[in-house]
Amino acid sequence: MTERGQSHVVGIVLLLGITTVALGGLTAVVGDVIGGQTGAADERRVASTLDSELRPVEGTGPNRALVRFTEGRLGTVDREIRVLNDSGVRREIEAGGLVYTSGSNRVGFVAGSVVRGEPGNAGLVRGPPVAITRDNDTLVVGAVAVGERGAAVSGSGGVTARLRTNVSHDRTRHPPDDYRVAIETATPGPLGRFLGERGLSTTTTDIDGDGVPSVVVDPTGQQELYLVVHSMDMEVAGG
Repeated sequence: MTERGQSHVVGIVLLLGITTVALGGLTAVVGDVIGGQTGAADERRVASTLDSELRPVEGTGPNRALVRFTEGRLGTVDREIRVLNDSGVRREIEAGGLVYTSGSNRVGFVAGSVVRGEPGNAGLVRGPPVAITRDNDTLVVGAVAVGERGAAVSGSGGVTARLRTNVSHDRTRHPPDDYRVAIETATPGPLGRFLGERGLSTTTTDIDGDGVPSVVVDPTGQQELYLVVHSMDMEVAGG
């Protein structure tokens, strides 16, 4: 074979190699795009389901919900809601919570609120049931507490998590005091903004040093407190 013929063959081999590498890179990019779209769709779907199906403030008794996602993990987390005054913690509620994660996609259900996105880049889908009456001397706090049974559900290729809940309510009245309410959450930004837009002063601090911050609501001044605990016994199981 002549040198020209050899060069021609070598050129074709190099061209095929470059093309193969390019196609491999393109396949990886396309895979990342499709994976990102699937993850975003799962995040939206899970957030929509938790928003529509987990509404303990509005109902009592048993309920069932199906949470579907392509891949990821859905499980409970430890969270607290604390009622504070100048003396310290007046009452602590084991609020718990439910969190879905898949790569950079995340949905959290804590204290009755639904949040989409990772810490530092999250948005509120539904806010917590906290309000102040017009005369500004009564604080009404609805504290959603998730009591969990069962293991976390995870997998890929299509996952269905079954949630069985049973809701009950307990209301207590506390005399006027300088109350503050601390809601523990891994995504304090959207929760703080939501409460601030409703005229409530908030700060963020890690009360118990566990690495999870709390949004502390300070109505300022003497408030009569009505605390309504919406207990949601929850069983998490695979489909």
